[in-house]
Amino acid sequence: MTSKLSILGFAGSLRQGSYNRALLRAAQEMVPPGAKLEIFDLAGIPPFNQDLENQPAEKVTEFKAAIRAADALLIATPEYNYSMSGVLKNALDCASRPYGDNALDGKPVAIMGASMGMLGTARAQYHLRQSCVFLNMYPLNRPEVMVPFAQEKIDETGRLTDPKTREKIAELVESLIVWARRLQ
Repeated sequence: MTSKLSILGFAGSLRQGSYNRALLRAAQEMVPPGAKLEIFDLAGIPPFNQDLENQPAEKVTEFKAAIRAADALLIATPEYNYSMSGVLKNALDCASRPYGDNALDGKPVAIMGASMGMLGTARAQYHLRQSCVFLNMYPLNRPEVMVPFAQEKIDETGRLTDPKTREKIAELVESLIVWARRLQ
């Protein structure tokens, strides 16, 4: 281990008070010394348009470069209508196109999510895992971090206060580091 493992995190929500952004900030606080976590904001990525895929917007170019520079990815997905958000799906589409220029190819990835409901993004995470198959990403299987009733675990300042959830996120980050090193 000569260099720090670089993790790129992003949340599939644009909302300033996003619970999923809060999970990423908590993960950033818990990254062990041998790694670093940079958070990328998906705001500004335009809707995917195949007519324009060979002239990507600057934000898409930045996103793809950040993905390529990272050793691993950490995705925090909200759940909308039993699936991942349109924001997240669109970002993945932009990062994987045009055909033959998939920045996500071969990336180890950990997935987590928070919602106000009882299932804590379980369905969204499983849909995201399906997308990982075609994108040729390597999702970490365990631990699964699905945070239900997020409004009770994240305070008004956006800080994750629930000790058990913080513990599971720390475990996820540590497992992602081991997984990424194994795949290197």
